[in-house]
Amino acid sequence: MKQPINILLQTTIPPTEDDWHIGRFSLLTSYLSSLQDEAGQPLYTVVARDRHCDRHNAADGNDPVLSTLDQSDFDQLWLFAVDVGDGLTNVESEAINKFRQQGGGLLVTRDHQDLGCSICSLEDVGAAHFFQTKNPDPDSSRHCIDDPYTTNISWPNYHSGKNGDCQKITPLAPIHEILCNPHAASGAIELLPSHPHEGAVGVPLGSQSSKNCRVVALGISQVTGRQFNLMVAFERGSVGAGRAIAESTFHHFCDYNWDAQMGCPSFVDELPGNTMQTNPSALSDLKLYLRNLAEWLAPDQQTPRSPS
Repeated sequence: MKQPINILLQTTIPPTEDDWHIGRFSLLTSYLSSLQDEAGQPLYTVVARDRHCDRHNAADGNDPVLSTLDQSDFDQLWLFAVDVGDGLTNVESEAINKFRQQGGGLLVTRDHQDLGCSICSLEDVGAAHFFQTKNPDPDSSRHCIDDPYTTNISWPNYHSGKNGDCQKITPLAPIHEILCNPHAASGAIELLPSHPHEGAVGVPLGSQSSKNCRVVALGISQVTGRQFNLMVAFERGSVGAGRAIAESTFHHFCDYNWDAQMGCPSFVDELPGNTMQTNPSALSDLKLYLRNLAEWLAPDQQTPRSPS
């Protein structure tokens, strides 16, 4: 019997009730755990956790799971960078880099301004994330506020819509595997959750990784009408490196953006929407996207990941 793919869903903050802790990604966890093959066997084993830093047991405050990821049985890491810049130690970043070098799949996502900028320490996929003070967008014309309503948040902050609403996305040709929808006339997924202030991603310039990746979908600001990159896909490397995705915001994945009635931290004060629930195609498109992601990020069956 084929063994399930092991997925780690991980935030970069310790358990914090009034924040974007891993419990706020419960719908994602449940959905991935529910997927089965034709024989009714689970496709994925999912572990969902926050960052833990027990200085009495973990050297230098390293998270015991992230710091040994390259030695683990996980096949994929979905990393939700919800920190303010201190979410990964050097040891953890090195282990994540080794994990991908061994063929492990990575999904790395963040949010507006400098939120989640600890991921800049990750090879390739970290360089695809543009922040305000770390690795800013090479296009300086984009160093400006897009969402003018939430005044305590600065650029990059693309306004794709309200939390709880869906946004119409533009898949770029050729349609990438993670965005394929054989049931749609366009052949592509068209709707994903929106967010009032998404971050910025793009192809890293001047690096070897730029030859092996591309932007696969665009969003559009509901304020300025400006298009922006939603996701960058990295193919497998020539030396066996795993696939990776850089996403503009973790809000594509959290409960509140699927269903605003699920609640949010107290510091979120924008009025939510509800078209993720009222538009019949929205949730089905999102779930197909997640299924495509998990399948695409799986290690190469011909050369499975081998922990060090």
